[in-house]
Amino acid sequence: MQLSSQQIASFAAICEALSDEDDSLKREVLSHAGNRWSLGILYILGTQGTLRHADLRRAMPGITQRMLTRTLRQLERDGLIGRFDHQQKFPHPRVDYSLTALGEGMLMNMLPLWRWIIDNAGEFRAARRRAMPTAE
Repeated sequence: MQLSSQQIASFAAICEALSDEDDSLKREVLSHAGNRWSLGILYILGTQGTLRHADLRRAMPGITQRMLTRTLRQLERDGLIGRFDHQQKFPHPRVDYSLTALGEGMLMNMLPLWRWIIDNAGEFRAARRRAMPTAE
């Protein structure tokens, strides 16, 4: 496969438009795309709507309290989720999390990538088998 001249021009324009600061931002935001907890939170909020911390934790078996809190903070920092503190202290603090338009955009743009991975899973597995050294 070889990229067309139009595809090459598109990639070149994107690379030229990225400043050093944008490149760092791109890597940080893309790290969410490869992180199971970040994507899990975006998916859950996208499909279930606004949830509290405890509800998110119940919906994500295997996530630790620390990892959930850390991931929520990173997603909020990048504008992918919103956090609303009700300023309620009794009987428990109440904070709700919801997907922002930016988070919805990321989630929706992940669909083609996920579809591509699923459609090509057999080829990925075959390539990995070919790359594994054989025991002699």
